[in-house]
Amino acid sequence: MKTHSSMLHVRMDTEMKRKATAALTAMGMTASEAVRLFFHRIAVDQAFPLELKVPNAQTRQAMAESEEMMSAGTARFASADDMFAELEKNSDQ
Repeated sequence: MKTHSSMLHVRMDTEMKRKATAALTAMGMTASEAVRLFFHRIAVDQAFPLELKVPNAQTRQAMAESEEMMSAGTARFASADDMFAELEKNSDQ
């Protein structure tokens, strides 16, 4: 029994495509194979194969802070030692 095939055209950022294709190549997989696998999981499971969540207020605040730091070219901590000290201090919370 012969199956029919169809084309799927997807627009995406060129750099994202390059990075994803390189990662897939390292896994021994083509972009077409990855998309077929992705669609196969959706069809079999009748669900999106990745967990998607709406970020909560704390996550949105962290994302905004990160975007501000990237735009300004600044960092929250002066050194890795300062960062680890802050993480250690807050590990009890």
